[in-house]
Amino acid sequence: MLTKAEVQDLRSLQERRGREALGLFLVEGEKTLSEVIGSGFPVERIYSTRPVSPEESAGAPVTEVSGPEMARISGLPTPSPVLAVCRIRRVPLSPGGLDRGLTLALDGVQDPGNVGTLLRIADWYGLDRVVLSPDCADLFSPKVVAASMGSFARVAAHSAALAPALASSQAPVLGCDLKGEDAHSLHPRRDAVIVVGSEGRGLSEEVRRHVTAFVTIPRYGRAESLNAAVAAAVVCDNLRRVSA
Repeated sequence: MLTKAEVQDLRSLQERRGREALGLFLVEGEKTLSEVIGSGFPVERIYSTRPVSPEESAGAPVTEVSGPEMARISGLPTPSPVLAVCRIRRVPLSPGGLDRGLTLALDGVQDPGNVGTLLRIADWYGLDRVVLSPDCADLFSPKVVAASMGSFARVAAHSAALAPALASSQAPVLGCDLKGEDAHSLHPRRDAVIVVGSEGRGLSEEVRRHVTAFVTIPRYGRAESLNAAVAAAVVCDNLRRVSA
């Protein structure tokens, strides 16, 4: 049986303040947990409503709980049979970290579903890293983790102030913007930073100052804008196509 204190600690991990205080975050769902374990991410403890084999747990301690107990600690409307507590691991962006390879930079993307999807896009296209500005949704938010489908554990993700990082970058900075060059005409680039802003605000003025070229996806219909993750995927696809 879970103690009251244990339930309180686990529930606190639904909020950013609780995660930062304890240095822990939650992973819910058997598939996502399998992806996390397969990526070698540190798992502190697993809570499960069914027996978990040593192969499934990868040596992490397992606590069996009842269905009602799982409902108390889960953040999902319909709880998964498995919930894991993992140790937060943050890797700082090293000096010159944007100079080589392909980087996806997120400028104030606050929707956790979009952040998780952008991590999946970076994983799909084999980008070298993702950099999140401090005002993005938390990388370790349960909604970001769920939307990333395990990609958050595979992609090299960093949190950093974007303007200073971009200012010192030797790689070209491509800003996603409605008033830019056609993304279908991108030139091959082995090294580049693709910057995407929030859907409501777009790129911040501080970041715009360091963009070397703005790119857009041609509009043939009447929609005002594209979802930030969709726009990033189109740019990544075109960049990979011409750089292959």
